[in-house]
Amino acid sequence: MVACFDDVYREYSAYIAYIGIRILGREDEIDDLVQDVFVEALRGLQKIKDPGAVKAWLATVTVRIATRRLRVRKLKRLLGLGSLQSELVWPGASPEQITEIARIYDRLERVPAKHRIAWVLRMVEAQTLPQVAHACGCSLATAKRWIESVQEQVAREPRPKANTW
Repeated sequence: MVACFDDVYREYSAYIAYIGIRILGREDEIDDLVQDVFVEALRGLQKIKDPGAVKAWLATVTVRIATRRLRVRKLKRLLGLGSLQSELVWPGASPEQITEIARIYDRLERVPAKHRIAWVLRMVEAQTLPQVAHACGCSLATAKRWIESVQEQVAREPRPKANTW
């Protein structure tokens, strides 16, 4: 049986927030994301028999909710209600690194949510391919395909030229 809800929240809320920031690329949605994940956890936590499975299950729930948020964000942009500007949070990064990270997240805004999440989990979070596939609810081959498609898009996008003056 899994520990009490308060213990699970204390142990994993920072982990959920960390994954959420990396997937969404902005901090302004993280409190709501963590809250939504744990609201869902209240409903499903008692079904988990193995305490070792809690972290992976919460990561899967986080991915599902983040996917919904990315889709809503895309719909808002299509309707002219949102922008690509994001408040990037990347502690310890230099201004040049922040610029590069912003460029990458700008490109990630243009790919399907599931592809983006698979890429972030693999390339930013360094999760194994089986972990990515499990979190995304897809096959290993599909996860690989999604990651490769995003990697190609991120790699082929031109970088801004340096000022010559």
